[in-house]
Amino acid sequence: MPVIGAVADDLTGATTTGVLLARSKAKTAVFFNEEAAENARGAQRLDAILVSSNSRALPPEEAYEKVRSATMTLKRMGVKYFSKRIDTTMRGGVGTEIDAMLDCMDETAVAVVVPAMPQSRRILVGGFSIIDGAALIQTPVAQDVRTPVHENYIPRLLEKQTRRQVGLIKLDAVLKGPEEVKKELIRERLEGSKIIVVDSITLSDVETVAKACVELEWNVVAVDPGAFTAKLAYCRKLICQEEPNLPETDLTDINKTVLVAAGSATPVTKRQMEVLCQDERVKRIAVDPVLLIEGGEEGLAEVKRAAGAALGYLKTERLPRAILLETALHGELLNLSQEDARRNYTDGMSANRINAGLGMIVSAVLKDAGREKIAGLYTTGGDTMVNVCYQLGVESIEVLDYVIAQTDVGRLSGNYEGLPIIGKGGLTGNDQTAVDVVERLFLEAGRR
Repeated sequence: MPVIGAVADDLTGATTTGVLLARSKAKTAVFFNEEAAENARGAQRLDAILVSSNSRALPPEEAYEKVRSATMTLKRMGVKYFSKRIDTTMRGGVGTEIDAMLDCMDETAVAVVVPAMPQSRRILVGGFSIIDGAALIQTPVAQDVRTPVHENYIPRLLEKQTRRQVGLIKLDAVLKGPEEVKKELIRERLEGSKIIVVDSITLSDVETVAKACVELEWNVVAVDPGAFTAKLAYCRKLICQEEPNLPETDLTDINKTVLVAAGSATPVTKRQMEVLCQDERVKRIAVDPVLLIEGGEEGLAEVKRAAGAALGYLKTERLPRAILLETALHGELLNLSQEDARRNYTDGMSANRINAGLGMIVSAVLKDAGREKIAGLYTTGGDTMVNVCYQLGVESIEVLDYVIAQTDVGRLSGNYEGLPIIGKGGLTGNDQTAVDVVERLFLEAGRR
């Protein structure tokens, strides 16, 4: 029976947390919604279940209902310890989603928010979020096309979104150890805080907070990008020490292809794909996003054209190392909000159509080429991963490991059972990351 359960606001977030548990010997799966989790075959054999509510860009009322429903599903499945997985850059209605989860718990529950993900250079100091050495609001996420973030002080950000009192425990207390953190947690709770934000800059700091929570024996809902959830599970003796989970068989020279669906439009992703395409064995197919947005016959024709181009490459004797399908790495970057307004679409519909189109292309290629030619799938952007998996009819993803933090390795369950997949957030990694991901997928192709 699953003991640990988490609700994430998107799929890549769910895999990021799930991988930390999987690397610590917990059998872990990520589901695309609560229905898939509740109806899954063999779910009771899992140690941890993560469900994507796909709620980051939703209006507050809809996001609340999605998270509440997913939390109630996890409770029915027997989960004992709960986490609300949040984005490392605090996108979406985090406060609303915390409310939704706490409303499913008894009155003793308290949300402890540890937004740090030191593995990805995301830290919290004095309540201020620092991303790779820069203030959160000075990073590209501040201009995110769907969920921009304009507040750097996390307690204030949450206060605007929640109906509960928010407290803060600063770094000086954390550095003094678990006993001091326990005192501060008790103080905040006596003062009426039901959501308590805690500074951290290292994994050791995160573990200090986890030890304090476990020693207090509180009913804690972990709110974090993954590190705090994993440290809590370790301090509760539910999981082992985290370590890499590498395949034993090396098939990096097999004649197969990695399919890359790049839905992210960030400068980070663009540079990574440029470096990947410096390899002459990588074939690039530019997909027209405007045609996918238009949909109808024009959209279907573009899907068919791009899939046909990919299938052409897969008919050669020596297959490409990778085939890159991308919509936002060539030409002028679209303003998707303006595209929605121009067509009287609901907010986010243009982005959804682009990602659905990429999913349809990948599905068509796999169906016609056959799985035997594909080493694995690589997706950038959470919405892209969701749509690719939806089009493939995937039930869930068994998470295994990561290439780097927030670049997660898994295997498909359901259709295309066992096919390796790696999902990466749009802001994650360095120039070499896409090359490293392709290499890892060839390695995963040999996993038994």
